[in-house]
Amino acid sequence: MAESSEQRTRPQVVAHRGSSEEHAEHTLRAYRRALDAGVDGLECDVRLTSDGHLVCVHDRRIDRTSSGRGLVSTSPLADLEREDFGSWKQPWADMDDELEEDPADHVLTLDALFALVRDWDRPVQLAVETKHPTRYAGLVERQLVDLLRQYGWAHKVEDEGGQRVRVMSFSRVSLRRVHDLAPAVPTVFLIDRVRRRYRDGLLPRGNVIAGPSIDMVRRFPRYVAKAQAKGHAVHVWVVNDQADLELCKGLGVDVVITDRPEHALQLFGDQDDTDT
Repeated sequence: MAESSEQRTRPQVVAHRGSSEEHAEHTLRAYRRALDAGVDGLECDVRLTSDGHLVCVHDRRIDRTSSGRGLVSTSPLADLEREDFGSWKQPWADMDDELEEDPADHVLTLDALFALVRDWDRPVQLAVETKHPTRYAGLVERQLVDLLRQYGWAHKVEDEGGQRVRVMSFSRVSLRRVHDLAPAVPTVFLIDRVRRRYRDGLLPRGNVIAGPSIDMVRRFPRYVAKAQAKGHAVHVWVVNDQADLELCKGLGVDVVITDRPEHALQLFGDQDDTDT
């Protein structure tokens, strides 16, 4: 979780699908770029393959972000590994005869992303979004929690860095499953509009973090203070424009999730320098 507003001088910067403005989303190349830039955390979406592997893919289908076609849920991992998940972002790349295939542009498993974060030379947090609806229902959450246990990230952490991973979803059912399986893992309830039942800052039982969209924060900026007054951190997505980043900092949000992490870090760093 993020530090309290008394401790931090700026929101944490979390790279949305990696440095996804610069490189193809959900690729090792995009995540390494974000880590090299100095981000506080990484965000990813996860889906389950037909043979039970969690992969970092946003859409139900791979058509938009790969050289292949079809559903993630009906594809075994081996089939996905044969597709190119990077060149759609650089359509000119296939014109370069000397450009070799790069494993950094292959489909990324959640296991591989966890290993990257575990082995990085500084603490980095992870925000994992479960995508729903899915044909596999609760199997997604069970596989995710099993992987968290393998890395030792499912239990409560008391050190300064806090919990390494938090789970996000628009689905209350998904977050309830995670909470039941691993109560120590923080859960983020994603919100794209101010629903009447949550207007005062309350969240569904078991959730500790509010995840409003930047559009919602623009329209209802008072929501941030209301959620924090209820004891909830506020993680805002997807914050790319300078005006929105400045709005989030001014409101005291805890985390911004952005496609442009380098830009956000530079902006917040410059602002922090002028404040001192």
